[in-house]
Amino acid sequence: MTEFALLPLSGWKRIWRVLAVILTVWTAPACAQEASVVEAPAGSVRGVQSGETRVFRGIPYAQPPVGELRWRAPQPLPRWSGIRDATQFGAACVQPALPAGFEIQGPISEDCLFLNIWVPPNAQDVPVMVWIHGGSLVNGTGRDALYDGTHLADEGVIVVSINYRLGALGYLSHPDLSAETEDNISGNYGLLDQIQALRWVQDNIAAFGGDPGNVTIAGESAGGLSVVCLMAAPSARGLFDRAIAQSAYMITLPELRNSTFSDLPSAEAIGKWLSDQFGAADIQDLRGRSADAISEGAIQAGYFPLPTIDARTLPSQLVDVFDRGEQAPVPVLAGFNEGEIRSLPILLPPAPATAAKYKEEIEARYGDRADEFLVHYPEDSISESMLATTRDAMYGWAAERLAVKQTEIGAEAFLYFFDHGYPSADEGGYHAFHASEIPFVFGTMNLTPPLWPAIPETQQEQRLSDAMLSYWTSFVRDGVPRAVGETDWPPYGEGRTYLAFEDRPQALSKPPNRYELHEAVICRRRAQGGVSWNWNVGVISPPLPPLAPVCR
Repeated sequence: MTEFALLPLSGWKRIWRVLAVILTVWTAPACAQEASVVEAPAGSVRGVQSGETRVFRGIPYAQPPVGELRWRAPQPLPRWSGIRDATQFGAACVQPALPAGFEIQGPISEDCLFLNIWVPPNAQDVPVMVWIHGGSLVNGTGRDALYDGTHLADEGVIVVSINYRLGALGYLSHPDLSAETEDNISGNYGLLDQIQALRWVQDNIAAFGGDPGNVTIAGESAGGLSVVCLMAAPSARGLFDRAIAQSAYMITLPELRNSTFSDLPSAEAIGKWLSDQFGAADIQDLRGRSADAISEGAIQAGYFPLPTIDARTLPSQLVDVFDRGEQAPVPVLAGFNEGEIRSLPILLPPAPATAAKYKEEIEARYGDRADEFLVHYPEDSISESMLATTRDAMYGWAAERLAVKQTEIGAEAFLYFFDHGYPSADEGGYHAFHASEIPFVFGTMNLTPPLWPAIPETQQEQRLSDAMLSYWTSFVRDGVPRAVGETDWPPYGEGRTYLAFEDRPQALSKPPNRYELHEAVICRRRAQGGVSWNWNVGVISPPLPPLAPVCR
């Protein structure tokens, strides 16, 4: 089993449970007042009125992926007759059971390809933001109350939140599944769901008052990874006009049949291994198992879902697509948080026992770049240095790399660094933790889960939330983030400009993520080949390869 697990079983189980705590699903209360009926090409729907905002919940955007449609690309849904009730959220996609106290409220089903729409009053050709939830591609749902789109709609933006298939049900590759398709490929079903949802938006959002020619995709964490994948996916081209990637990561992904990286088997090999763990005779046997058994059993076995490089949906590794300038040439808003790893300590390797041992490990692993590494991540503060190393190499590097690569192809990029703390978070050691920017962006500071460090109801917190909400909605509207009464947000450009969200936004240059160092290290690894570039950092880094001509 362990030869195909990307981390030990206990590690992956801990990761998704930690993320489940951060992104627990809480269903927003339904409003009783019905909204007017919308007659869309997909069919007529009746939603609810929430203040000035019309809300349409639980609209299906594809056929239920059940039975023979399990592990197949999403199929378009024929137009329904009559008026569909859109007053209640649809079921969340099947996912492993969460610990007691963190259970998803509401139904969970394999029939889960639903989206939700928040519409501002008198909407006519208004911009659209499609939100892709996070959760390590293992858990989460578009109906999470943190993603309530009411406040964004108040700013004149239609918000669409989506579900997509998760875990083994959403990302399993297998030789038998590949053989079922004309292209002889498999996997990426969750990503294909996202693309199908974007097609649905193109076909239907005008009926709700939205502009299908002004669509922004946005997501955080695994949702941010999904945004990067959509930018790299040829079949998603033309379905969106801008992209927002919050705490995204540009990690090594498994290839469908090849195993280019010594620590990453092919996706089909992983799928065959997982099928063997279930004792399944063939893929039809697996299709006969319950969705819950597949979802829970995969996690218990040590399977962790990732998109697959299949030469079609994802033509090549994300870094290669962006290096060649083949990604979607759209404006990007991207960033990361100061405390990404404070709430994700499972991403850290074991700490060396002493400062001397830490320094010895770094010198042995980083060679001629060791002195530079130790200046930025010194041995006299091992804990903080390790937190910063993993944050910068994973989230900070990916965010700035998006800005760099979009700038190179002539698309504007706006970079941010969320470094805002407040008492309950800071006192618990969670300053600017992973996902902590979400309630500020959505204006949902009063809808956080019980164990989320409570955000104080102060003018300072409200002002910061108002500013972030305005920056995001103006970027969705016309590609330039602005907030009345706040500092201008310059493009990344040659000055490596970014916006720091502390107590208030301020424009600075040269973000604190040591991009040049990590890009140089990753470049050498890629030039040598055979080793993944994600997570292998700091005291567990493989020895740094020699300088290659293509690297600085």
